[in-house]
Amino acid sequence: MLTSLPNILTLSRIAVIPVIVALFFFPGKWSAWTALGLYAAACITDWFDGYLARIWREESLIGKFLDPIADKLLVAAVLMMLTAVSKIDGLAIIPAIIILLREVMVSGLREFLAGLRISVPVSQLAKWKTTIQMVAIGWLIVGADGPEGWPVTLIGEIGLWLAAALTLLTGWDYLRAGLRHMLNPQG
Repeated sequence: MLTSLPNILTLSRIAVIPVIVALFFFPGKWSAWTALGLYAAACITDWFDGYLARIWREESLIGKFLDPIADKLLVAAVLMMLTAVSKIDGLAIIPAIIILLREVMVSGLREFLAGLRISVPVSQLAKWKTTIQMVAIGWLIVGADGPEGWPVTLIGEIGLWLAAALTLLTGWDYLRAGLRHMLNPQG
């Protein structure tokens, strides 16, 4: 099933990450806008691959495995690059750290719960968190290279703080579910 279109879209999301990262090393507006275009395309495939897999009945174990990994790799790589090139700095680094730490925690919890054959479904709030996070990161990729007079970086930072707040809420939901199964394995 690796050659199904939904899985190819997921793999393309992983494959584009090094290109997006490389674009951060080039000066000029063209590199920021190109990185944004590739990042936006990758974000769209995040929705589209799952949608196609469901309507075409091509859901696969490899897709279920790769999709969250692709999301985390994309977000982590871009957040690290935004920090590395100082597109986010100062206090704006805090929500980036919160987001990255939550991703590590949730990955560990999911792995632990999978060992117990327990699946925690993605909540609607977590989907909103992901959307806000992706949009905020897009604004930050462009940053100062955005349209003149627009507070692009500020909008991105506000969105990142909002995503971090939702990250804490949804992270708590996952942690609570994990603790419930750790403290009461039979129930």
